Amino acid sequence: MGAVILGTGSCIPERVLSNHDLEKMVETSDEWILSRTGISTRHISGKGEQTYQLATNAARRAMEMAAVSADEIDLIVVATISSHMLMPSCACFVQNELAAKKAFAYDVNAACSGFLFGLDNVDKYLRAEPGKKVLLIGAETLSSRTNYQDRNTCILFGDGAGAVVMEYRNEDRGVVASNLFSDGALWNLLYMHTAPSCNPDIEQPDNPGAHILMEGREVFKYAVKAMEGAIRDLLEREQVDLGEVSLMIPHQANIRILNKLVSRLGINKEKVFVNVQKYGNTSAASIPIVLDEANREGRLKPNDLLLVCSFGGGFTWGATLVKW
Repeated sequence: MGAVILGTGSCIPERVLSNHDLEKMVETSDEWILSRTGISTRHISGKGEQTYQLATNAARRAMEMAAVSADEIDLIVVATISSHMLMPSCACFVQNELAAKKAFAYDVNAACSGFLFGLDNVDKYLRAEPGKKVLLIGAETLSSRTNYQDRNTCILFGDGAGAVVMEYRNEDRGVVASNLFSDGALWNLLYMHTAPSCNPDIEQPDNPGAHILMEGREVFKYAVKAMEGAIRDLLEREQVDLGEVSLMIPHQANIRILNKLVSRLGINKEKVFVNVQKYGNTSAASIPIVLDEANREGRLKPNDLLLVCSFGGGFTWGATLVKW
């Protein structure tokens, strides 16, 4: 079939930032945040919880479940937009932490869709080179990229990491198919500057700093329609009825986007895994965190058909079917 997930893992920072904590930082309230986002708490990294450290801890848990050692890993892919350094990649730091000597490593930058794009990438790699083992991680410390004076964004984002170990299996399970998209024309609705340029000729004069900027209402409109379209196209192409889906695992952006998408699709809410209330939007980490929670809670059974979808800055979006 394709690339199979052998094990899942996640790592969440210890510190909890509640809505009541945010009330002391910006003009907002627990009621206002809950009604608009569905988020009650989010976790914020402290010392010893850099992106690569969260990623490494999540990876170790996934490898333990999969009974795979570091020296068996051939490739490490990390989806992130918040690595503590631009170079080397977060994946290279993870490779070093794990002492995965024979693995090569790189990052994927597709914002909140990063894990989904990485999943498609890894599936194609493993189909081309069966016998390899791959560590795919989504990890973010968005607290390092959030302006805590901007109430429209600071209420949304949290930190965390999730990981999966994958290999090709000639079995009737694994990644079935993906349907991925990008639209760079809409970049200015959700974006983040890098550090100021050292070259004055290409310096961005309006660079306010390396933190997330977003036009929330516009993102909402595009996100729901885009994910719905990607899902419907994928199901039609693969001749799969929505009723055959055992569990839908959407990117945990906010509850209003999730509820609107569920309503438009007409899928049973009991088939949709939601944990945004606990962690907020963790960008590329949200889907693998959900995967690990669902797996460890016994929500994923053999032969279950999973529908995974996401939407993020770029714009990037898409949907993937996975047979567990």
